[in-house]
Amino acid sequence: MRTENRTGAKRNIRRPDPVGFFFPRRCPVCHDAVEERGARICGICRTKLPYIREPSCRKCGKPLLSEEEQYCSDCGRRKHRFDRGKAPFVYDAVMRGSIAGYKYRGRKEYASFYAEEILRRCAGEMRMWKAEAYVPIPLHPSRRRKRGFNQAELLARELSKRSGIPVDAGLLARVKKTRAQKELNDQERLTNLKDAFSVRKGKIPYKNIILVDDIYTTGSTVDAAAGLLKEQGVQNVYFVSVCIGKDC
Repeated sequence: MRTENRTGAKRNIRRPDPVGFFFPRRCPVCHDAVEERGARICGICRTKLPYIREPSCRKCGKPLLSEEEQYCSDCGRRKHRFDRGKAPFVYDAVMRGSIAGYKYRGRKEYASFYAEEILRRCAGEMRMWKAEAYVPIPLHPSRRRKRGFNQAELLARELSKRSGIPVDAGLLARVKKTRAQKELNDQERLTNLKDAFSVRKGKIPYKNIILVDDIYTTGSTVDAAAGLLKEQGVQNVYFVSVCIGKDC
């Protein structure tokens, strides 16, 4: 909202966050109400967050055990279709509980916290990607109806609010109802995702895209989407996620 001061100059007034202003915001770690007004996480819970620290994989961003390594074991043995990726958190027990609350217990407000942390930890590299759009990994329509929302799309919209990069949620569609990737081995993941996505008809107006998802493990989902986009003329496909699995 814009108002004028006594000199006639316009100034911006930030609207209050309806979740934090009228209702207690839930902490994305302990899931209880955050005591400090305006905060998105409890102070003590922030100390439990498993931030990814250097060294990390130069391809997918997974944490590495040794500074002598440049790539995780997965990126060292596989040729990924995406160009690079980043995430702020390791997918451990703390973040597993947080993501479960977000996806399955309706804690949609966690998306704003995740977006802030992605940009706080990864914005430097993301700026170098010169992305023209965020593209969320789509859900199959039946799964979206059951869940009520697409967690990747909500996260992408929160990132867009803070970065100014637009969201194109209709560019990719999930046309095949796949099994949960966590239940499968590497080869089964690839087979599971074959022909899982389709691209909107017409020329894609972007050269650089950032795919958005909640969790990155082996990269099979991101690879399937990136490969399809590159076949349609996109030059560079990157990804950001909330969490990334540990190197095996």
